[in-house]
Amino acid sequence: MNRLKSAPRTSPSIFLALLIGFAIAAAGGVQHAMYKNRQVKIKQEIVTIERRIEQCKLDIRTIQMRSETSLNRFAIRKQLEDTGSVLRAIPAGLAEEVNPAPPAAVASAIP
Repeated sequence: MNRLKSAPRTSPSIFLALLIGFAIAAAGGVQHAMYKNRQVKIKQEIVTIERRIEQCKLDIRTIQMRSETSLNRFAIRKQLEDTGSVLRAIPAGLAEEVNPAPPAAVASAIP
């Protein structure tokens, strides 16, 4: 059987090339979708971590405020009176100042 010269000839290599091209394009699309999904997840993790940081900053400010309130000498005095503690205020003239500098000569046990 003879073929007509005007009949188009499509070789199998063209079909193979098209098939490989479609496979590469599909793999690229899937990989792009995976990268975008990972990017969205990372962005959500960043937002979550930023919320935790803000919450920690708020907790730190709250703790600082409470510690400053609890270290107020008038509040401590009131609290001691309320609990019935035997601790009392020291008169102003009774307090001694301690020299923070170390003494000039230090004794040593090593001969």
